[in-house]
Amino acid sequence: MNRIIDLFYKKKKNILNVYFTAGHPKLHDTAEIISSLEQSGVDLVEIGMPYSDPLADGTTIQNSSQIALKNGMNLLLLMDQITSARKVTQLPIILMGYYNQVMQFGEERFLNTAKDAGVDGMIIPDLPMDVYEEQFQSLFNKYGLTISFLVTPETSDARIRQADKLSTAFLYVVSKSSITGSSGDISDKQKAYFNHLNTLDLHTPRLIGFGIHDKHTFETACQYAHGAIIGSAFIRALEGEGTLEDKTVGFISKIR
Repeated sequence: MNRIIDLFYKKKKNILNVYFTAGHPKLHDTAEIISSLEQSGVDLVEIGMPYSDPLADGTTIQNSSQIALKNGMNLLLLMDQITSARKVTQLPIILMGYYNQVMQFGEERFLNTAKDAGVDGMIIPDLPMDVYEEQFQSLFNKYGLTISFLVTPETSDARIRQADKLSTAFLYVVSKSSITGSSGDISDKQKAYFNHLNTLDLHTPRLIGFGIHDKHTFETACQYAHGAIIGSAFIRALEGEGTLEDKTVGFISKIR
């Protein structure tokens, strides 16, 4: 069974998905960060494929992508790093990136290479759902990879239901209409949006992302979904002083 699907089958709440950018802070940190996240008790790891124009990402992730690209990160190297990490971990791994990266690599070649490396699923925010359904759904099924689509407070109920139907891992619930990296508490307006999703009788597990940055926002999000995603706050922690292991364990210990 796919590791992500197995995770959601076995665990129904308080799922912690942590995002980091491959090649940041240093080029060959990927496997060590994955190992440290597993040691810290994280449920799911989301690895960002560095890209020059990450449309959904805020300053923190944009900067980490620029650093990673300058460090020399590329998709083939990332696949090699995940292959190495797979020798010591069974933590579910998602790749997050943009369709242009996949297209330039070659769509089926990308999916095949990712599967061989030990990747379990994909998040491609700018891949239209109808294009996925018409052109790529069969390829994802062929290689046993999941996909998660995003919904926002502006997404119509019809498109939410379409995203729910097509997502094979979890539904990525964008907490508010903004790019990643925002801070502050979760507002009553956001909670009303989460509650609305809960009334739609959706079938796919949901993780809430964008603006989840500490213990309080994580625990609040978990009241309305199966778990939450933390990215920018973790990347900022990685940029601090200390070893990767100490920074990772220290950060996650403050979340739960």
